[in-house]
Amino acid sequence: MGKVTGFLEIDRQVMKYQPASDRIRHFREFTIPMSDQEVQKQAARCMDCGVPYCHGPTGCPVHNQIPDWNDLVYSGNWEEAIRNLHSTNNFPEFTGRICPAPCEEACTLNLEDMPVAIKTVEQALADKAYEMGYIVPQPATVKTCKKVAVIGSGPAGMAAAQQLARAGHEVHVYERESKAGGLLRYGIPDFKLEKNFIDRRVDQMRGEGVTFHYGVNVGVDKTMDEMLAEHDAVLYCGGSETPRDAGIPGGDFIGVHDAMPYLVQQNRRVGRENIDSVGWPSEPILAGGKHIVVVGGGDTASDCVGTAFRQGAVKVTQLDIRPQPPEKEDKLAVWPFWATKMRTSSSQAEGAVREFQVGTLEFVGDEDGVLTGVKCCQVDDRRKPIPGTEFIIKADLAFIAIGFRGPFTDGVLKDLGERLTINTDKRGSSNVVANERDYKTSVDKLWTAGDVRRGQSLVVWAIREGRQAARAIDEALMGSTTLPR
Repeated sequence: MGKVTGFLEIDRQVMKYQPASDRIRHFREFTIPMSDQEVQKQAARCMDCGVPYCHGPTGCPVHNQIPDWNDLVYSGNWEEAIRNLHSTNNFPEFTGRICPAPCEEACTLNLEDMPVAIKTVEQALADKAYEMGYIVPQPATVKTCKKVAVIGSGPAGMAAAQQLARAGHEVHVYERESKAGGLLRYGIPDFKLEKNFIDRRVDQMRGEGVTFHYGVNVGVDKTMDEMLAEHDAVLYCGGSETPRDAGIPGGDFIGVHDAMPYLVQQNRRVGRENIDSVGWPSEPILAGGKHIVVVGGGDTASDCVGTAFRQGAVKVTQLDIRPQPPEKEDKLAVWPFWATKMRTSSSQAEGAVREFQVGTLEFVGDEDGVLTGVKCCQVDDRRKPIPGTEFIIKADLAFIAIGFRGPFTDGVLKDLGERLTINTDKRGSSNVVANERDYKTSVDKLWTAGDVRRGQSLVVWAIREGRQAARAIDEALMGSTTLPR
């Protein structure tokens, strides 16, 4: 905990944003950092609540010891605080920026709608640790002579690779793209997570002995049989990248796109990379001077909204088939779990028109096959169209952001074929089968973790799975392990 009476004396404060009129002119982060003293005051609000739901099981998936490092920050012991935070979370500067903070929903003070600003403190702590030089390579003092491959350099792959390297293994990370980070780099816009934070961690991991191999599409450029033969263990940490099929008529009109190609392209532009990349369309997709419609109500849809505004879109409309949620949840019914309530992202606050309980009937276009609008209607509580409520929204570009059904199938999955057990759920999502105890697949010497196992999820879940899979691999190779679960 922090100060005994801190929650009674200090109001909740979080980092402020640049005005929307300023931040939509660039792709950089737009949060305004708090001073060390302000951060310490927020950490002081952590109360002696008895059962800290914030760090599990309903709060933080990696079980961050939030009361402990809040107390250390409040006391000004930044070095011990980051050591404590790193004991459960390899990359707090990632989660402090892009995690939706289920820990704050589970905070006891959230019963009064004034939770501890955990996410703000976490980001500030990670940034302060870099500033003070506390984050440096931690190479293993004893080598095991075991060689482990990690396929995919997203948050799950990076977390697993770092843990395995610190356990003394020789770790090789194979990445399809030209840089590390996976969807952290190519899916999440820079205004939410600038990529220098990823680069810093890659440098640290190189200092710990991790070798990165870029531009290698495992299953295509290098077979899985080769991977399994050359390594003592292989961990597959692919992302969930195949878009869910919306089944909306008119999807072949020029101007209709899935969300990820659009986001990947812009991230590559900002990173000064060629927009051509494996698995994604290469024609430029730009929203400048256009009317944009985004189909979907989640984080990916919100990222499309923010990106479109920064590219100079005239108008952005976001369609959500779900009813508009209540402004305030029933605390006694849902706390400490994640509540369904009205939430407005920073991108939506930049001027998006949000339409709730609206179904997308079809995309409409002209005789040249170019998108001109999106035909919609109101839907009832069962998401069935209400007759007579049809209307058309003008659109020059439409982005479909309704989720993902699994990893790309032309790499590892295709190469392993029937040897790898795949589970397909009723929504058509396909994930590699492995349990949460040992993360072992049906193929000998092959483990899996992250989105490819659990389906699309949060960065904090990817880090958790990568850490746990690393422990399982270390135990399988060595007979025992000291890596935390």
